Amino acid sequence: MAEITVMASLAFKAAYLELVPQFEAASGHKVTTLWVPSVDMRTRLKQGEVVDLVIMSRGAIEELPAGVVAPNGITNLAKAGVGVAVKKGAPKPDISTPEAFKQALLNAKSIAWSDPAAGGASGVHFAKVIDRLGIADQVKAKTKHPPPSGNTANLVVAGEAELAVQQEPEVMSVAGVDMVGPLPGDLNNITIYAAGIGAGSQQSDAANALIRFLHTPEAQAVFKAKGLKPADAPKGT
Repeated sequence: MAEITVMASLAFKAAYLELVPQFEAASGHKVTTLWVPSVDMRTRLKQGEVVDLVIMSRGAIEELPAGVVAPNGITNLAKAGVGVAVKKGAPKPDISTPEAFKQALLNAKSIAWSDPAAGGASGVHFAKVIDRLGIADQVKAKTKHPPPSGNTANLVVAGEAELAVQQEPEVMSVAGVDMVGPLPGDLNNITIYAAGIGAGSQQSDAANALIRFLHTPEAQAVFKAKGLKPADAPKGT
């Protein structure tokens, strides 16, 4: 039996933490997981840190230098959009159209979203959304950024922000919030999360076994419950 090290994105955490013990029990393999912010993950991998499996957005994996991930070693796992949440029991604003969403952002006293400088997919995308809507200055004036690796929904629960904007599975993983819904129409951004086998892995067979486990119907059901949807794009680079 093998010991494998995984470097993973926080968007996968809620589903992953439920599934990995099942994989370990069924396979006998042991999994050690490193939860690393996206920017730090890319930096560490580019600097030569070796792990058996990387789980992050497919785009980020494909941007890694040659030799970090095994050739044709990328497999899609699931996909998720960006959602909005409020504190449990609070009124839910209308975000059904781009104009309604714009007004909801203008009406909110404070908005929690990930610092785009940290490289998280939702923060980078939301910065583009508010720029597109022409309200970047107004939103930035009432922005609350969580700490690195933090969750915007925690700021809503704590009463520090009225709205939270983040990847849906990350928001749904926090107790004490209600989902308002996804960003409307083409303002949303669907991120495909994928697994990449480390080029320097000595445990690629065990890492591939974990990937296969994450594709089972049972695992996909857990993904769905945690705000992730099946990703049907092809395997490989």
